[in-house]
Amino acid sequence: MAIDNKTPDTSVSAGDDSRLKREFGTVGLLFTAVGSIIGSGWLFGALDAAQMAGPAAVLSWAIGAVMFIFIGMTYSELGTMFPHSGGVARYPHYSFGSFTSFSMGWVTWIAAAAVAPVEVLAVVQYSTNWLSWLQRLDENNEAVLTPAGTGVSVLLMAIFVAVNFFGVRWFARINNVLVWWKLAIILLVIAVFFALGFTTDHFSMGGEVGGFAPYGAQGVFSAVASAGIAFSFFGFRQGVELAGETDNPKRNVPLTMIGSVVLCGIIYVLLQIAFIGAVPTSAIKAEGWQAVGAHFSSHGDVLATFGPLAAIAGILGAVWLAGLLYADAIISPGDTGLIYAGVTARISYAMGRNGNAPAGLAKVNATGVPWVSLILAFVVGCFFFLPFPGWSQLVEFVTNSTVLSFGCGPLVLLAMRKQLPEQTRPFSLGKLGPVVSFVALWSTNLIVYWTGWDTNWKLFLAIGLGYVLMAVHHATTKQRTPALDFRYGWWVLVWFAGLALVSYLGDFPKESEDAGNLGVLGLGLGAAATFVLSGLVVWLALRSTLPAARVREILAEQDPQDA
Repeated sequence: MAIDNKTPDTSVSAGDDSRLKREFGTVGLLFTAVGSIIGSGWLFGALDAAQMAGPAAVLSWAIGAVMFIFIGMTYSELGTMFPHSGGVARYPHYSFGSFTSFSMGWVTWIAAAAVAPVEVLAVVQYSTNWLSWLQRLDENNEAVLTPAGTGVSVLLMAIFVAVNFFGVRWFARINNVLVWWKLAIILLVIAVFFALGFTTDHFSMGGEVGGFAPYGAQGVFSAVASAGIAFSFFGFRQGVELAGETDNPKRNVPLTMIGSVVLCGIIYVLLQIAFIGAVPTSAIKAEGWQAVGAHFSSHGDVLATFGPLAAIAGILGAVWLAGLLYADAIISPGDTGLIYAGVTARISYAMGRNGNAPAGLAKVNATGVPWVSLILAFVVGCFFFLPFPGWSQLVEFVTNSTVLSFGCGPLVLLAMRKQLPEQTRPFSLGKLGPVVSFVALWSTNLIVYWTGWDTNWKLFLAIGLGYVLMAVHHATTKQRTPALDFRYGWWVLVWFAGLALVSYLGDFPKESEDAGNLGVLGLGLGAAATFVLSGLVVWLALRSTLPAARVREILAEQDPQDA
């Protein structure tokens, strides 16, 4: 890896972010990513991962961090080459044209649009502990919003939109304060758990408990995808999504993309270690790690499910910490929801810029905020407040769709080295580029596979709906739309179909008997299948890249509003 100090080549630039204000400095952008990473995931992840992997959940967090570091490295090179807001959705357009950019942009948008509502639901769910009228239990004993709870949730979404509407300067100031709070709370939890109740024996308890890895490798890898671990790292993307609004992309983008994952990864591993060591021994021995949450206290599994860290704090006698954790259960998800309300708007802004969504989505206000896209994010986000089966199932959907959207970044990096080898790369992976890109793509495919067919089929159904909407847009719009470029993007269908097939043949989730998958591929064969699929996708994509001249045309295109 190297930092290129040459003057950037201004002959090839999208030149389209001049209307967006460059208000994010080094700390502001880094803290936006850290604040987005530390949302509701850490509040549930330590318990969920322990129940799926036992003490080996520590490895799950480390594996997840390494995977996202590889993914972040590819976007660090792209983000400094093209510091454009909404980059995850826009980069595929540069190398592969409209069909690919719509495919990845749609996947990215539906994933991001669901995150703010998920975080709002987390806030409301925790608040139900003292405002019981916010939620009720349905006939399946699932928590759903009451009419009043729905109103509060819509109001919280409106607040997120309002803060983003006033521009990123206000947004960054608020977020910096909240991130300091969230970091302090996590570090305080770790310190208290180590000081008051840490037991090293929990990492090696044999017998019925099963030792360090009671559920084997499958439990370790399943936890990466399904215990909120992958979900907990998604915030690193802010380094590229807001790259067009930072004052020094060359320095700030790589620092944010990689530094946020490393920092939060270390914190998460320490939290998992502290959690495993502090869990009451009696809770572990009752039914093993898979049901440890049901045995935290005499209050039963409701307390452990809705506030596992607070439950342990109470057992250890740190009632004051439990109170702080319940307060943080509002602040942490609230801050992440605030961030994603803005990010979702910038993704649809990018699709409007690319021409494969209505042009009105690219309109910005006087403070440089894509206000039409922000309103759309609010309206669509409110639809997620309908009674879903459960918070964790929605999180799994967000996980596989978001990870899949990241997969095109490594392919664009490799394509750009073929299309624009002369382009200045302020941050370059050098000769490691091909290896890092392949591992990053394989990591995305593995996480989707580990999520399991019972969630993945919903993702591929949503992708199919997106193609229907694309066809309707091209058939009915009066605006000038770019060429579909299907000849350069058909390989995306092979990628999606291949992932769907591998997932259908796989045995994830192993614990589910009614998921509908065949269970022919186990952990090892599934990993091998995703490895082969990754190689096939790389080969097809690099054979289908846009001509270099066309790439330069796309990058040089000016929006009429910029003129």
